[in-house]
Amino acid sequence: MVKLNEYTREEYKKYIIQEIDKENTLKVHETVIDLHPTDQAEIYRELSEAQQAFLHKVLSPKEMAEIFEQLDTEEQEAFINAVDELYAANMFDDLNADDAADFLAEMDDDKATEILSIMQQEEAEEVRELMQYEEETAGAIMTKEFIALRADDTISSVMERLREEGPDAETIYYLYVVDNKDKLAGVVSLRDLITTDPANMVAEAMSTRVVSVDAEEDQEDVARLIKKYDFLAVPVVTKQNTLVGIITVDDILDVVEEEAEEDFGEISAVRGSLDAKISSFGAAKKRAPWIVLLMFLGLITANVIDQFEETLEAVVVLAAFIPLIMDSAGNTGTQALAVVVRRLATGDVEKGQLGGMIRREFGTGIFLGFFCAVTIMILIPLLYGSWVLAAVVGASLFFTLSVATIVGAVIPLIINKLKIDPAVASGPFITTLNDVIGLMIYFTIATSMLAYLPTQ
Repeated sequence: MVKLNEYTREEYKKYIIQEIDKENTLKVHETVIDLHPTDQAEIYRELSEAQQAFLHKVLSPKEMAEIFEQLDTEEQEAFINAVDELYAANMFDDLNADDAADFLAEMDDDKATEILSIMQQEEAEEVRELMQYEEETAGAIMTKEFIALRADDTISSVMERLREEGPDAETIYYLYVVDNKDKLAGVVSLRDLITTDPANMVAEAMSTRVVSVDAEEDQEDVARLIKKYDFLAVPVVTKQNTLVGIITVDDILDVVEEEAEEDFGEISAVRGSLDAKISSFGAAKKRAPWIVLLMFLGLITANVIDQFEETLEAVVVLAAFIPLIMDSAGNTGTQALAVVVRRLATGDVEKGQLGGMIRREFGTGIFLGFFCAVTIMILIPLLYGSWVLAAVVGASLFFTLSVATIVGAVIPLIINKLKIDPAVASGPFITTLNDVIGLMIYFTIATSMLAYLPTQ
């Protein structure tokens, strides 16, 4: 059970609601402000509209900003519609510029423009700058709340500045050094500052070997960079190496979650319908295109079976193994797809390694096919009394699984080469394609061995 001090969250929530209903401004303010922003938001979202409206009066825009950051998009929209533009603008002044830009970019243009016009000029300019970057780039997720130093600053002056400006900065664990043209020149950690003689200059404590990212770089590449170096933050620069912002690890965690959800949605063909709040009709509308496409691909499967109708009529028992061939092909192909998409997403595939990865998956398919073929060739004679039937099914499984892994591995690589998200080579698509290939292999082998198969 989650506890807030010595009380449970439920007890805290009940107490706050009671004080809100009593319109006890002082107690409500005192109690809410004492909580962590995450707990504040959890309690806020459980209040009625009237109770939330009272809380808006109790909390200043700056205090409300911390709660706003914790809400999801729909809850944020409801909040903006519930308060006046002046309150909203004052709150956006105290939000991190990247969070404000993310939200205003999704708003109605007229309302966003109105709020920006009321905001403080400096804050509004920072938000407008961030809104100009393409979505899912480093520039779009960076923050402008950072402290830039000069190489000739003294350590003592920097420490004094941190005391004054530190509370408003996104992070002070890494501080970036710029020259007189604001070009990135180095990095210094808070540890270095604390352990260096206060009389020394920043140049004596900083490192000039600083890793940075371009503002136009894809957010997934930034996430991989931060993971690779275990950074808490990374500076963002322009093509001319001008420092324009920083990206912190908490922003990257959001990116990782967003990208993982996106890839999961693509692979399972449910992209856009993962939100628990979406209606049944809305979810069906988003999934329908894939289902309809797969239905048409399913007609190809039906046509393959129809083409071998004579073979099935001659040896009816072959129909019993159609689900086995199709399921095995689909499952194997989807496994290969998942491996390749994951390695592409994490950047584990270096240039020149694609051939090796394909060979590995093909080898995996061969071994899987061999294991399955041996197993089925032992079971079929016991159940159906035919070694020839066992050989047909076993050989079909061997070749089908070998080919299925190649299909599952190669298709996402081709799609990635075309600069398209490889996750769009979704599981259902690969499964259906391998179904068709598996049936073609199965019936081709069965037809060639038709004279030797049992007719009953």
